[in-house]
Amino acid sequence: MLASSIPPSLLFLLLLPPLSLLADVHGNPDPSVRSVELQGAPLSHLLLDPKAGHLYVGGVDHLYQLTSAMELISQVTTGPHLDSPDCLPPIVPEDCPSATPTHNHNKLLLMEKGQGADPGSLIVCGSLYQGICDKRSLSNISQLIYQTSNPVDTQYVAANDPRVSTVGVVITTENKQEGGGLLRLMLVGRGYTNKGPGDIPPITTRRLYPVVPPRRAFSQEEELGKLVVGSYSEYNNHFVKAVSRGDYIYFLFSRRDMWHKKEYRTYASRLCTADRSFYSYVEVPLLCQGGYNLAQGAWLGNHSGKPTLFVVMAAGQASTPVATSRSALCVYGMDELDMMLRRAQELCYTEGGRGSSGQEEAYIEYAVSSKCLKLPKNSLSEYTCGGEHTPNPIASAVPLQASPAFTSTTQLTAVTTATEAEHTIAFLGDKEGQLQKVLVHSDGSGQKYGHVLVDSGSAISSDLLLDKDQEHLYVLTTSMLSKVPVSSCERQTDCQSCLSVRDPYCGWCVLEGRCSRKYQCQRYLKPNHWLWSFEPTNQCVTVQSLQPANHSKEEQTQVMLSVFQLPTLTELEPLSCVFGLLPPQPAIVMGTSITCQSPAPGLLPPMPTGNDHLILPVSLMFGHVIITTGNMTFYDCGAVSRLNQSSQCLACVNSVWRCNWCPLDQLCSHNHSCPNQHIILNQRDSPGPTSCPLVFALQSSALVPMGLSTTVVLQGRNLDVYIDEAPYVCVVEIQQVHFNLTAAVEKRDDNTHTFICSSHQFQYVVNQLQYSAPVYLLRGERRIDASPGLQLQLYNCSAGQSDCSQCRAVPEEYGCVWCPGSPAPSCVYNQSCSSIPADTCPPPQITQVVPVSGPLEGGILVTITGTNLGMKYQDVEDGVTVSGVQCRVQPEGYEISTRVVCELQPSRKQMSGPVLVSIGTTPLGTSTQIFTYQNPQLLDLVPDKGPVSGGTRLTIRGHQLLTGQTCDLRAFLGLQPCYIVEEVKDTQLVCETGSSNQTGGVPVRVLFGKAERNVSSVTFRYLDDPVITEATPAESFYAGGRVVKVTGRNLDVVQQPIIAVWVEPFDVQRVKRRRRLTLLKSKQQLVFNSTMATVSELCTVLSSSQMTCPTPAVTPEVKVKGVWFQLDNVRVHYESIKGKSFTYYPNPEFFLLNQEAPETPYRFKPGGVIAVEGLDLTRAMSRQEVVARLGDQECEVKTLDNTHLYCDPPEIQPMSVDDSNKLPSLKISLGAGAAVIILSVLVVILMYRRKSKQALRDYKKVLLQLETLEINVGDQCRKEFTDLMTEMMDLSSDVGGPGLPLLDYKTYAERVFFPGQQMPLLSRQLDLPESRRQTVEQGLQQLNNLLNNRLFLTRFIHTLEAQQGFSQRDRGYVASLLTMALHDKLEYFTEVMKNLLQDLVQQYVAKNPKLMLRRTETVVEKMLTNWMSICLYSFLKEVAGEPLYMLYRAIKYQVDKGPVDAVTGKAKRTLNDSHLLREDIDFCIMTLTVLVKNGVEVQPCPVKVLDTDTITQVKDKILDQVYRGAPFSQRPAADSLDLEWRSGQAGHLTLSDDDVTAVVQGRWKRINTLQHYKVPDGATVALIPRSQSSGGVGVNQVFQTGEKTPMLEGEEEEGLRLWHLVKSSEDPEIPKHRKSSMRERERAKAIPEIYLTRLLSMKGTLQKFVDDVFVAILSTKRPPPIAVRFFFDFLDDMAEKHGIDEPETVHIWKTNSLPLRFWVNILKNPQFVLDVQVTDSIDAVLSVIAQTFIDSCTTSEHKVGRDSPVNKLLYAREIPRYKQLVERYYSDIHSAASGCYQEMNSTLTELSGSFASEMNSLVALHELYKYINKYYDQIIMSLEEDSSGQKMQLAYRLQQVAALVENKVTDL
Repeated sequence: MLASSIPPSLLFLLLLPPLSLLADVHGNPDPSVRSVELQGAPLSHLLLDPKAGHLYVGGVDHLYQLTSAMELISQVTTGPHLDSPDCLPPIVPEDCPSATPTHNHNKLLLMEKGQGADPGSLIVCGSLYQGICDKRSLSNISQLIYQTSNPVDTQYVAANDPRVSTVGVVITTENKQEGGGLLRLMLVGRGYTNKGPGDIPPITTRRLYPVVPPRRAFSQEEELGKLVVGSYSEYNNHFVKAVSRGDYIYFLFSRRDMWHKKEYRTYASRLCTADRSFYSYVEVPLLCQGGYNLAQGAWLGNHSGKPTLFVVMAAGQASTPVATSRSALCVYGMDELDMMLRRAQELCYTEGGRGSSGQEEAYIEYAVSSKCLKLPKNSLSEYTCGGEHTPNPIASAVPLQASPAFTSTTQLTAVTTATEAEHTIAFLGDKEGQLQKVLVHSDGSGQKYGHVLVDSGSAISSDLLLDKDQEHLYVLTTSMLSKVPVSSCERQTDCQSCLSVRDPYCGWCVLEGRCSRKYQCQRYLKPNHWLWSFEPTNQCVTVQSLQPANHSKEEQTQVMLSVFQLPTLTELEPLSCVFGLLPPQPAIVMGTSITCQSPAPGLLPPMPTGNDHLILPVSLMFGHVIITTGNMTFYDCGAVSRLNQSSQCLACVNSVWRCNWCPLDQLCSHNHSCPNQHIILNQRDSPGPTSCPLVFALQSSALVPMGLSTTVVLQGRNLDVYIDEAPYVCVVEIQQVHFNLTAAVEKRDDNTHTFICSSHQFQYVVNQLQYSAPVYLLRGERRIDASPGLQLQLYNCSAGQSDCSQCRAVPEEYGCVWCPGSPAPSCVYNQSCSSIPADTCPPPQITQVVPVSGPLEGGILVTITGTNLGMKYQDVEDGVTVSGVQCRVQPEGYEISTRVVCELQPSRKQMSGPVLVSIGTTPLGTSTQIFTYQNPQLLDLVPDKGPVSGGTRLTIRGHQLLTGQTCDLRAFLGLQPCYIVEEVKDTQLVCETGSSNQTGGVPVRVLFGKAERNVSSVTFRYLDDPVITEATPAESFYAGGRVVKVTGRNLDVVQQPIIAVWVEPFDVQRVKRRRRLTLLKSKQQLVFNSTMATVSELCTVLSSSQMTCPTPAVTPEVKVKGVWFQLDNVRVHYESIKGKSFTYYPNPEFFLLNQEAPETPYRFKPGGVIAVEGLDLTRAMSRQEVVARLGDQECEVKTLDNTHLYCDPPEIQPMSVDDSNKLPSLKISLGAGAAVIILSVLVVILMYRRKSKQALRDYKKVLLQLETLEINVGDQCRKEFTDLMTEMMDLSSDVGGPGLPLLDYKTYAERVFFPGQQMPLLSRQLDLPESRRQTVEQGLQQLNNLLNNRLFLTRFIHTLEAQQGFSQRDRGYVASLLTMALHDKLEYFTEVMKNLLQDLVQQYVAKNPKLMLRRTETVVEKMLTNWMSICLYSFLKEVAGEPLYMLYRAIKYQVDKGPVDAVTGKAKRTLNDSHLLREDIDFCIMTLTVLVKNGVEVQPCPVKVLDTDTITQVKDKILDQVYRGAPFSQRPAADSLDLEWRSGQAGHLTLSDDDVTAVVQGRWKRINTLQHYKVPDGATVALIPRSQSSGGVGVNQVFQTGEKTPMLEGEEEEGLRLWHLVKSSEDPEIPKHRKSSMRERERAKAIPEIYLTRLLSMKGTLQKFVDDVFVAILSTKRPPPIAVRFFFDFLDDMAEKHGIDEPETVHIWKTNSLPLRFWVNILKNPQFVLDVQVTDSIDAVLSVIAQTFIDSCTTSEHKVGRDSPVNKLLYAREIPRYKQLVERYYSDIHSAASGCYQEMNSTLTELSGSFASEMNSLVALHELYKYINKYYDQIIMSLEEDSSGQKMQLAYRLQQVAALVENKVTDL
């Protein structure tokens, strides 16, 4: 099994209950949706087994099987497992360091149907292990049917990247190749992934059944077919759907249209089911008008009875594959699609791809070397699925077009369709979890009719499926599976709601009384029986009118209903009427009128309480089904009068019903006659004044004082109807108590009566002035109607009138007076006062005055409370003074007697005094509080400036600031308010500034009411808001305290800058997720800060442009949600500064120094450094931030990397700072803020005397010194590097495409196969007389056939190698000739090479295996070199070439920036100390303006040169600039051009290296420079073709391949010696062997630090480019070249075979075969690959880099000391890192190498075809023949000795070759 153990942290997740059924998801408004929540978000695939009805769901790390009712059957966990997309399975952690526990995303979920007894299986493919697949049981997914534990590279199926799509379809076809039967295959379409094996094509065929070893399930076999593409990454296919229909398979995908505008488009492609070779592959673009170009989901359904493809498309974002929210549904007929596909095939087969107009309408896609042809016209009908001779893959240039059927502003993600009653209905899922329902009309247009919210905010997966009954949809969202009914017809219970849903599925079935689908209604064919809800004109069957509409409940009647849209019925089908819940009655139908009998009175239900009528529904029924309903009202006149006891007669005759009143019977009746004759008819029958007996008014006063005997008199009319002698009684109702008063009657002339009620003392207990009591008249038991509102007003003077003024304010008609009697004065009715009532009130009393101070200007409100403060506002209007100044009373604030509010008036001076209130002639009321007029003063404010956004706390100081109330105080800055934030004190107030819309000084004002005060001569300055432009670093440990340096503008404006961190506890996040539902239900909003705490620290402002902020400490239990700077009101989020977020990391971990024995002190020996190990040390701190203290002294931190801290302790034992210990402890703190002690260890420094480990200490010291030096040159390096990067950026824009000057394969092969040869073989022709040519060529062809015989070839090679005269050079030459001759059969060449290498291994195992492949001493070793070069050419081209070229350019640019000696080749800027120009040369950088002819016009071009450059050097630099990016071979040579200096009037001066002006001193002649000619900066020069007579002689550097010595011409013969910058110290008299030893001695001298600094500076500047090259060569991020994997695999096999178990030996073999054999050669000689010129000075630098590469590949320990060569010292610190790179490269290949033989062979076949034509094999064979001729006899003898050779007649065949090639007479 591949599965590694599950990490414990994930175990608890797996133990959670797996499913929870949610009836109502996320506040879902649709109760019909049933949902089940699943783990494994995002869920990606859903599959339905129609036979069993089972559902299968694939998600992240989970797989589910459920029933159709969504109940769980089985669940499987598929991840996370240890994996890495960079590694090939099986994953071994040691071999794959990048492996981490990785989630498994489900990529494919397909059903493989079985045949016969075979039950079939579920195919599951994930993103892990390069996308391998399993087969599982369909009945129980936890049962595995097939799984591979050791997959081969042909079994990688799905994309290994969760974001890259994969689709598949299972097909069954005839097994023609394997002897009949059925063949089950899976066709897979997958997008491009940039990690893992890069050779998996977009569409592949995989074997499912039968699987007979050695075949494997899911394997991609050559004979099964695949879609071969050129550069897949450029097309970037995104697959959406794969379906099979009839004899074809269709794929739907979007990709970049490389043929046309390089925009992304959607395509449909087709393939014959039986086509195993993909000859029939053809694709057509699908155009959805309106710019919808990216397919998101698709469904193959039916529309108008024809197969149709429904596609949801989104509009892409610009020219990217990113979908926007704008999307549409487009509908494409499959017949039209097939027609387009067929047309594209036909045009490409027979018309060369061109249509009738001559336009190209079909072409060959995917960069394949095929082209459209002109085959016979019947080719397509003959070969409907193509053939070997037909072109493919074909793409149509003409798209299939469609108009959108539906558009949406939310991104659509899924589509499925159903057909209902000949209508096509599309269900569309979108990104927000909504399901849109669209009716698609026959013309292709669509109409949305509804939507269902399935899972709010969660995208619907493209797998949208209908169940087998087509009644429900299964919808998959991020973490939920939902079952949604296709319609909600059955939920609509009445016709109106049924028709209002406007759902094409629904209609009202009239006679069945239900909302149903059409076919569910039995009589749907008859008119008016099934009313379709989607037809807008349809209306329900309705009762238009009902006669009579209302009727008395006391009698029966005939009811007639008029009905609209009555369905047709036969005579035998009766209708019935139902009143309410009463039994049905037969109905008589006459057309649209129906007559029924109303129910008998006794059957009617009782009247509802409090009602005088009831409304009964009248339903028309067919059997038990209600067809329609009307309403009829039954009224009860008796109830009308019962409900209105106070005026029964009035209520009866004024009723809406036809009720009449019988006064003598006290009866309200529907009859028109009364038992006792007299009747009063209803108002509608007898208009005019009412005839009801009635008490209509009060004759006495309605006002009745309480406690006083009072007589009430009433007036009545129409009372003559009563003829009996019953007495009258008056009734008064007080608080539910009835007082009956006998009444005396007086009759008047006008037919009215007066009733005098007996007098009575009325009382009530409610404490209020007035109480309303109803009054009415009884005659015996009968109550006489009273006019509405007939009431007595009882009142009590003393209620609520607490003082004299309030009492006297009561209106006069009440007769209340202030009675001064005992026990206390009170308010009473005037007749109840025993003493004389008071005429005037006591003087006013003041209890409180607020405020007690005010400004001189007045204008504030003063509130006075007390008693007897007047009876009305006019009493006090002019009677209030404050401190002697009149105060204007405000009418709206006045309350009778208790409150006066007045506006303070101005006073001329500050003064104090009481508040006085005077009312009429009464004495004044005087306050006990003293009111003071004050003059507040503002003195100054701090601070006096702040940001325009506000937020500054401003303190305003002054005197008497507490004037008036706080609410009267308002502060302003100009016109903007300043909000008072603290309690105001008498001497200061604090306010917070608001925002301002402009900068500048504004006056500060404070308003005390209306009085305004300014801070004199001081303004508050609004300044620009602070701006933060940079804040570094962007990370901190949780411990905080790291200083963030903030740079910006106006930082000093801020009063209190703060750095703050939002943190959220982890449990809150969990709660958020779990309680989303409850939160939404209770409508709570998650306020940003409610669950988030903040921690903050104050920052320190250093200047207006700089401040420092220590990071706040954060506990690891929280999640950091954001970091920001609060600058008063300005909030700057860290992300907004540079778009990068601030990260908090766990604190670094330091390990104890003495881990073995932590209790004992650490013993340290002086002379070295203390090395502290740890983890993640540099994640959030740098060396400069760390402080290490050893006791009371500092341990100087020298180096800090991710895992080590080195500090240099003091020489003598420090003292301890901790009293409990005598020994000092080592404490490390980071950050200038909160110093965190991370490590505490006791250290003893031992005096160390022995020298045995001096070397190791030297090594460490040297490393430290080097590091210190490097740090010192760091700044210079950074500046240089920035400058270089600017130059390189310009360059990289050239290099990206055609700008990389790569040599073509032919030139590359020439230079690698035959280095140093003048006349390349590959370009040579056979030099033969025409008469012999044919014969010789025939002979060479036969020789070629012989070479293809393995036995002959190995014998031939072994024989040659056995010859004495066969030199090492010959061996290399023969190997390269063989490479050329066999270049078209590289598989064979590889096999021979492997056989010869096996022999070589045999030889070396016996001697010393480590020496194998060290040099190129045998033919096979050179063959290996050539083989590697062939196989790695494309790797150089695609991967390594660019970084190599960038390195070359960087070196050239850097070297040329400093002086280079033209004679010795020494340079000021170099890595090579032997090529270092040590002398200090003064030079200036100059810019020449070069005139460049560009077509017709001449353009000036600036070129930077040095004044010390020779003229040839200047010409070279000019050519470099002018022909920038052009290959070196295509530019003119410097010596073919002259340099002309053009200056003003003087005209043109030709400059040259040597002319008559050259300076000669003794034997030395100096080469001319710009300085020599005194050419000024900015001079104009031009390069012109050299005239033949030109006298100037150049110092030429002639380079041959592999030979790089400057050739000095001309002068040397004359005895003069040339020099440029330094005179060569070599004395010609010294013999040569002495020279070299002197040079060595010179180098052995310790190199002075200044020179080392120069070398280090150069190294630091080039470091990135060196790293890039090494990483490109040694990275396994992208799979290593197949040849390397293959060959290393071979070496591993050899080691295993010969029992070599020492890893070092195999490491050496690998190093000798690839890095040292191939890469070092390329690094030293970039001109083998690139069309560039490598000068001596560049070569010197490359040598050092190549040597570093060699050192990185060796296994021996890399130690340097003081005497090590400088070139080794330079990279001493990097080499261990590079070594790790090499080791990881080897181990990654070792862990992933299996199963690459097949891939290697297909690669070799491809290479054989690609480049064979470049090779001149005849010339190579002719050259080889020369060796055959030279050693002819020995070869013949060797062939004849071999028995197999004799059988094959090899010697005889060679003799035949000899006879043909040179007429050699042999004994044939």
